[in-house]
Amino acid sequence: MDQVKQGTDALFILLGAIMVLAMHAGFAFLELGTVRKKNQVNALVKILVDFAVSTIAYFFVGYTFAYGVAFFSGAETLAAKNGYELVKFFFLLTFAAAIPAIVSGGIAERARFGPQLFATAVIVGVIYPLFEGAIWGGRFGVQGFVESTTGVAFHDFAGSVVVHAVGGWIGLAAVLLLGPRANRYRKDGGMSAHPPSSIPFLALGAWILAVGWFGFNVMSAQTIDKISGLVAVNSLMAMVGGTLVAVLMGRNDPGFAYNGPLAGLVAVCAGSDVMHPAGALVVGGVAGAIFVLLFTLTQNRWKIDDVLGVWPLHGLCGAWGGIACGIFGQTALGGRGGVGFLSQFVGTLLGVIWAFAGGLLVYGAIRAVTSLRLTPEEEYEGADLSIHRIGATPEREASW
Repeated sequence: MDQVKQGTDALFILLGAIMVLAMHAGFAFLELGTVRKKNQVNALVKILVDFAVSTIAYFFVGYTFAYGVAFFSGAETLAAKNGYELVKFFFLLTFAAAIPAIVSGGIAERARFGPQLFATAVIVGVIYPLFEGAIWGGRFGVQGFVESTTGVAFHDFAGSVVVHAVGGWIGLAAVLLLGPRANRYRKDGGMSAHPPSSIPFLALGAWILAVGWFGFNVMSAQTIDKISGLVAVNSLMAMVGGTLVAVLMGRNDPGFAYNGPLAGLVAVCAGSDVMHPAGALVVGGVAGAIFVLLFTLTQNRWKIDDVLGVWPLHGLCGAWGGIACGIFGQTALGGRGGVGFLSQFVGTLLGVIWAFAGGLLVYGAIRAVTSLRLTPEEEYEGADLSIHRIGATPEREASW
């Protein structure tokens, strides 16, 4: 029976890894559909190559930082327990690689390719896994500090803070250091609008992400005996809540409509295993409102050119999810208990500070050494032709 259990656990987490790997196609198409036509190829290539760089950085460095586990042993050793430790690495890699995928959406249309790949290696190899190890790996004494200070450890079941808030706040640092796209905010005080280039591709990306998210959340149990239908239904309810509120507040705008469910799913990750479904519905609805309000303020009033709104979507909705877990996870609100508001607030604050400081350090160092962004001519021409030498839909056929 132990052998069957081991094999089932390996298959379970492998399926989760495959579902979250598929989410990276969602990141790619969400960005492709949002950016202008001249930057669509770059959106697709960035997500793929960032994932490849993330795999190398996390396998050789990051996973060891996070969990103290290295893979410098023979294949016979690595194959023990049906290779469970390897597929666990694969699963957690897909989470780690989401960080540069999140950042990519914020810095779209004007970031240089090479420097971003270098930033990806440092973020996935060092910045992210140190916080991941502190929260999920029980390392560096952070959880002990939170528990001794607040009475209960910080709870983040599937990464509202560890993945999404961290990615969003790193993204904010990158966006601020990079600056807005050319002519986005004009000297006369006006703004140049850049509507999504393809609503169908944007919607496709959102759907892929939403479906894959059930692997992201449910498979965070990591073994078959810990799987919970509560996590699945809470994810569903938060997705629905985010959708309806975003559609209402966004006045039927399809960009808000398709980011609303993602906002709800970001927020529910942390407490999806402890909330009541009605609580998850509220958490998702609040997240939808946060995204619509803060995306509008970010773009229009504060003039922060976060192209896909990764800071409001992941940074702020992720932080809300971390704190909301300490509210709606309470037994008084139908939750399972075992969480505390103060511990969730402290843990979330630590994640935000670490991510924003790490983002400033990495992208600030790169900017001090080389340029973060394309030249004005390259940006005008578009990242597709400037970097990849081909557009998404070449209009001229080669002469044979």
